[in-house]
Amino acid sequence: MKSFSLVLVLFLGLVTTAIAETRYVSDRLEIQMRTGKGTQFRILRMLPSGAALEVLETDKGTGYTRVRAPGGVEGWVLSRLLMKGQAARDKLADAEKTLARLELENRKLNASFDELQKEKGSTDQERGRLNKDNRKLSQELEEIRRTASSALAIDAENNELKSRIVAYERQAQTLQQENEGLKDRTARDWFMVGAGVVILGMVIGLIIPRIRWRKKSSWDTL
Repeated sequence: MKSFSLVLVLFLGLVTTAIAETRYVSDRLEIQMRTGKGTQFRILRMLPSGAALEVLETDKGTGYTRVRAPGGVEGWVLSRLLMKGQAARDKLADAEKTLARLELENRKLNASFDELQKEKGSTDQERGRLNKDNRKLSQELEEIRRTASSALAIDAENNELKSRIVAYERQAQTLQQENEGLKDRTARDWFMVGAGVVILGMVIGLIIPRIRWRKKSSWDTL
């Protein structure tokens, strides 16, 4: 019983399991996956460098590790040909891919930056044009205000002149009426004067002959 327990302990010490642990094929071009722990066992497949393998168990005594390949095939490979990290050339390839991606993103960012610079330039030009238009409109508005003020002043002057004209027209009408009254009065006066002259002439015409007759009679008596 004790010998069985000792054998079991030794076996467990030699064979360890590592579920869900990952190892990578070393930088060698290919390694062999066999059906057992030794070169006498049949080769299942050749594993390329950088292939990710799932570790199922490790036998430190034989130096073999049982793994599961990406396709699901299980077999034994030499433990010393496995690495905990990716192969250097795979890391280099990944780094090159990352670098290419970053360079592409950098070019896109540079293009976006150039586009933004162009848009900024266009925006600056547009802002400058708008500022110029704004100044022009402000000047036009000020001119309109001055013109409106002048127009209001002119309108006030026109209204005042119209009021004066109306007053002058009323005075002219009054003077015209007074003038027509004076004309009528003058005509009547002249008519009366003419009539008086006619009457005076008639009186004189009647008186003078009598005076002459009296003088003649007096002369005849002498």
